[in-house]
Amino acid sequence: MRIDLLSIFPDYFAPLEVSLLGKAGEHGLVDLRIHDLREWTHDRHRSVDDTPYGGGAGMVMMPSVWGEAIDEVFEETGTGGQSDRRVLAIPTPSGVPLTQSMAQDLTNATQLVIACGRYEGIDQRVAEHYREAGFEVLEYSIGDYVLNGGEVAAMVLTEAVARLLDGFMGNPDSLVEESHSGAGLLEYPVFTKPREFRSLEIPGVLLGGNHAAIERWRRDRAIEKTARVRPDLALSLDASSLTREDRAMLARCGVAYPR
Repeated sequence: MRIDLLSIFPDYFAPLEVSLLGKAGEHGLVDLRIHDLREWTHDRHRSVDDTPYGGGAGMVMMPSVWGEAIDEVFEETGTGGQSDRRVLAIPTPSGVPLTQSMAQDLTNATQLVIACGRYEGIDQRVAEHYREAGFEVLEYSIGDYVLNGGEVAAMVLTEAVARLLDGFMGNPDSLVEESHSGAGLLEYPVFTKPREFRSLEIPGVLLGGNHAAIERWRRDRAIEKTARVRPDLALSLDASSLTREDRAMLARCGVAYPR
């Protein structure tokens, strides 16, 4: 999978070269390319922004610069035939919330281009043009808050997608029970040595070797945490996947599912 990051601050992405993502690049699993948007400017000031039409505070990033940059990085991957899925992702506080299911879906893309806006954002015609040209355009948000630019959100999307690619994780089973996985629950609490830490001991069930009891305990703790921290998730579980024990635990947490 090829991921292109476009920004006026390309050095921002240096951390992506380390850890598992860096190794994935070395092994050819992810082709990560970082571009300086100013390379597509044509004036001596290397301008990428201008004042907004209609007035208002701040500056808006110009569509002409973005258009040249995006055209070129898309052209580098070929003609974009039917077998290719090329996605333009634009981080913006006004976008749809990024979810695990969206990240999983994007693993099927051939190329993911992430355009990192700054100031008051990117001229809206950029998204409109590429959508009308037949590209898949995703305007997304990583939360109900505003950042100085799209770089942090671009790194979030890059890691969220890349770690789900086949072969990325050394142990793929670690993806199964984590928060926001297919189970729809937040992950249960985890523990390691020592058995006692500042008078806090490991729950006894985890020490007994009864794997069925451990599985049930973990499932109950996941349900309990989800109901407490994210009641919206607890109310949207797949009812057909819930066991009698699940329903009983949900009821104890104040969430009722019909039998």
